[in-house]
Amino acid sequence: MHIAIGTKNRAKVGAVETVVHTYIEDATFEAIDVASGVRDQPMTEEETRQGAINRARAALAASDASIGFGLEGGVKIVDDVMYLCNWAALVTDSGDVYTAAGAQIPLPAQVAAPILAGQELGPVMDAYAQQTNTREHSGAIGVFTNGYVDRKEMFVHILTLLVGQYMYFQQL
Repeated sequence: MHIAIGTKNRAKVGAVETVVHTYIEDATFEAIDVASGVRDQPMTEEETRQGAINRARAALAASDASIGFGLEGGVKIVDDVMYLCNWAALVTDSGDVYTAAGAQIPLPAQVAAPILAGQELGPVMDAYAQQTNTREHSGAIGVFTNGYVDRKEMFVHILTLLVGQYMYFQQL
């Protein structure tokens, strides 16, 4: 089965490959840099979810794959506290759409403030953690969980939910 992934981000691609190889035999992958169709820094659950769906659809349209994956990280405000939010989508060549969301943790005020001022989480985290390209490695989730959960692992959980849905509904 040929699978399109709507990103070239190493953490996201690695998560898709890990999960798909666990549950689907003979998979091949094509990572495609596609637009999310939402702001560079999604600011709500809805926008983050839509970005994931848009990426999955765009990857599928740009390839000859049977299914496309889209993964999107964003933030949301709950009771004046900014939280990470993460969504993924799986779109089939017959038009079925599956979505799932994952881990959410609060961000400290010194990270939230520049995001509210219009900056993206990735560069803010690079400066905060004094690291390079955090978004393709540990991610904010890795920094703020002391490395117990990294960005790839967070997406592995979400993708397992997606592939499980997909496999279940393919049996019906």
